[in-house]
Amino acid sequence: MELIPKRSLPEAEHKREFVRTIFDRIAPRYDLLNRIITLGLDQSWRRAALDSVGLKPGERVVDLATGTGDLAELACARGAQAIGVDFSGGMLRAARNRRPHGLFVQADVSQLPFRDASAGVVTCGFALRNFTDLNTVFAECARILEPGGRLVLLEVDEPRSRLLRWGHALHFQHLVPRLGAWLSDREAYRYLPASATYLPSEEELIARLEAAGFTRVSKRRHLFGAVQQIRATRI
Repeated sequence: MELIPKRSLPEAEHKREFVRTIFDRIAPRYDLLNRIITLGLDQSWRRAALDSVGLKPGERVVDLATGTGDLAELACARGAQAIGVDFSGGMLRAARNRRPHGLFVQADVSQLPFRDASAGVVTCGFALRNFTDLNTVFAECARILEPGGRLVLLEVDEPRSRLLRWGHALHFQHLVPRLGAWLSDREAYRYLPASATYLPSEEELIARLEAAGFTRVSKRRHLFGAVQQIRATRI
């Protein structure tokens, strides 16, 4: 099955501003599209991610690329002190409007405005492929986490089964852009599926995390392998 062409992806030097611009544009309908595209399962994956790190009441959680604040809100509901970080002003406005009691900070994840060893947990939901330098982001995660702190990442993936890969490609590479064009923004929802190209392999992702200072890296799959959950512990 033909995939979305790579011409939908910005050149490396323009990626940062391109990503900021499209997320500003899609913020008003971002939650609606997430629920439709994931068949309403995205919140269950976020809850599973928080389960995996054994979140404790009172722990500080930093949620990277928080978007409209879904993960941060779920962490707060468990008694954590969650801070959502995003560099899209449009997304942060939506987060503050929908979750007026949340704490949200506009910042670049490659230069987080937090002290060393100041967080117990770092989370990130479906944003790795939007970052320009994963090594720097992972190093920042390690810097702000206390020793023994936990990192959990959610991201898209590809099923192993040939039949499931076909079904996943039909949904993710063809249906999602059409729904996005109809309900939100054509350019953005062509980019989002195509951006999976930026993701490193499982082996490379684990190696990068270990090089940044993480250990006990593990992977769990959701939705027959269409979504991956990566958990790691700060050394």
